[in-house]
Amino acid sequence: MAKDNNRFQLFGAGICLMLLLAGCNAKMEENQVTAKPAVGQAAAAPPQAATDIPLPLATPVAATTKKVPATAAVVEVNGSKFTRAQFDGEMKKKLNSLQERMPAERLQQLQPELKKQVIDDFVVRTLLSQEVKRLKITATEGEVKEHIDRVKSSLPPGANFEDLLKKNELTPEKFREEITLGVKVDKLVKTQPLAKNKPSEKEITKYYQDNKDKFKSPETVHARHLLISKNAGDDEKVKAEKKLKVEALRKQLLEGADFAELAAKNSDCPSKSNGGDLGTFPRGQMVKPFEDAAFTQKLQAIGPIVETDFGYHIIQVLERSDAKVITLDKKIKEEIGLFLQQQKRQDAFTDLVKKLKAKATIIVAGQ
Repeated sequence: MAKDNNRFQLFGAGICLMLLLAGCNAKMEENQVTAKPAVGQAAAAPPQAATDIPLPLATPVAATTKKVPATAAVVEVNGSKFTRAQFDGEMKKKLNSLQERMPAERLQQLQPELKKQVIDDFVVRTLLSQEVKRLKITATEGEVKEHIDRVKSSLPPGANFEDLLKKNELTPEKFREEITLGVKVDKLVKTQPLAKNKPSEKEITKYYQDNKDKFKSPETVHARHLLISKNAGDDEKVKAEKKLKVEALRKQLLEGADFAELAAKNSDCPSKSNGGDLGTFPRGQMVKPFEDAAFTQKLQAIGPIVETDFGYHIIQVLERSDAKVITLDKKIKEEIGLFLQQQKRQDAFTDLVKKLKAKATIIVAGQ
């Protein structure tokens, strides 16, 4: 019943990909500061970088469209060359990763931006690699292992780490190389003056006052249901039989039958393993007819049969919680402080890349 909230996002390749796998998107949107909590919970902590390594986000380097030989440099950064063959290889990876998720026409439209992105990824990565080498910044085996373990533990349920590397055409050695560089870059960023500035009490309070809409615990309900599902091929006779079945089950519930037992034996929803319990959810997560019923029914009542695209539901609301504003207590201050500190580190990273670019010799050839 939950709505399909899958959204497509486009990210850089190379180190950007590896840092993203680690949950390190340092350019956090402000609306992610606090997750809307469940009943009785305080606002969730701001998303923290699993490896604390910032993404190399920078202004793309301009480039022409003139073709060059495979061995010629598409871009050169302080003497380090990115050949046409290497560029084509990165573009192929990027396009392969996107072609299953968007129409061919849209992919074609994105190619100019993808080309700029591939070039800029190389420029930023090279500048950072050169800078950590110049400053002799190192990463210990323990630090690298810790970050690799964090990457693996942050994968969603059912995701296979080896398959993920294979899909992105990355070897374990290349993955380790990227993580190692990320650890070094993290240390480099922490040396920047902007990254050392801790958020003041005034900044924390101001952020809270300016973003009160993000510090709300939404209206929620804790409900369970019993579902008799519908199928696309059901004819009128089958539909009538299913409706009779759900009506008979509702009658049993009204007469005192145990909801959990009845759901476990008859429901077509996976929640039957929990007696039909769907847990606590806010508005916007369920299809409209189900949501309307769940947020208006009386507590503990066996509601009327609700029909959705999924089938026929019998709903019982166990608990309901009104929306409320999360107060600025010690815990919330700590969470805002961590988020603002991460923003400062992102600013420090952006400033660092800008300075490195300004003093570098970057030559971009035609593509």
